[in-house]
Amino acid sequence: MAERVTIQDIADALGVSRNTVSKAINNTGVLADATRERVLQKAVEMGYKQFSYVNIVSGDRKEELQAPTGEIALFFRGFIGNSHFAATMLDKFQRELSQLGYSFTMHRISEEMTAALELPPSYHKEKTCGILCVEMFDRAYDEMLCGLGTPILFADTPVVGLGEPLRADCLYMENRAGIHALVREMVRRGKTKIGFIGEYLHCQSFFERYMAYRNAMYLAGLSCREEWCLIGNDAVIRRPQGVDYQDYLTGCFQGMDALPEVFLCANDAVALDTLQVFKKLGITVPGDVWLCGFDDSPEAGVVTPTLTTVHIHSQIMGFSAVHLLVSRIKEPSLNFRTMHTETRVIYRESTGD
Repeated sequence: MAERVTIQDIADALGVSRNTVSKAINNTGVLADATRERVLQKAVEMGYKQFSYVNIVSGDRKEELQAPTGEIALFFRGFIGNSHFAATMLDKFQRELSQLGYSFTMHRISEEMTAALELPPSYHKEKTCGILCVEMFDRAYDEMLCGLGTPILFADTPVVGLGEPLRADCLYMENRAGIHALVREMVRRGKTKIGFIGEYLHCQSFFERYMAYRNAMYLAGLSCREEWCLIGNDAVIRRPQGVDYQDYLTGCFQGMDALPEVFLCANDAVALDTLQVFKKLGITVPGDVWLCGFDDSPEAGVVTPTLTTVHIHSQIMGFSAVHLLVSRIKEPSLNFRTMHTETRVIYRESTGD
């Protein structure tokens, strides 16, 4: 072996790719914790010296690069359960932050706080060096947060075109490519009557998915029949899901002369509500109509029929969130940035797969 140990030497010794070793040593990209630890242990054993990041145990001694410390606050409105795409994202976000020396606090923002533009009593501005907002869709409240002077990152936002851009960094999943791919594939399979379900002004991601549907239909030379675009919501419903939303959908379906061949849904929760309504109305999936969701929630793979959907890579969203927020903390004068992370389509039984 050469006197100077290289990344390729370590990769050869472990039987892994050079890229995997580079990610572990430089603390970049998404990598399983066990793989990262195995690579770092081998690097120390072989005498590798060019670490950008070290968090390994050698005998009884643990070495770490010193990192800035501070508190990152999470603001969120709804319940983030295990089926929510943000659960995995936040797990990755918190683990990456802890390795950089930051602590993490969570603050649920009630409707009353939102209406009054009040910060939660558990939040301490003097201790907080950055804020992550997950699915905070009230524009007035978001603008208030942007005025605090604290570095802030929004994971999804209110619809951008309905007001001035938020003075903050914004992170989204890639909402367009998957919808375009679904429409192209449906057309390839001979399905040209395609509708969309989801309150398109609920948030920026729903809006992007709806506009991607319309653009994809246009590019395919197909028209969007407005009666097949269920993009509204009863005025009394605050969120596009639940029993009330199912009642809204029931009325829409009963008023149709005919169903389309395919419905694209703004997310899996909307698709599951739609599936429940179809069962009540005696409409079968995929027999009478095909159905597609978005998010790839755990329920999508176990419901009957299993749901064709667009998978969100939640771990890379968590990693990207750390990159955006920490770089903003270190350099507050950066121009504001918007990032979209990769998604991919998964075909299942609801489209005959």
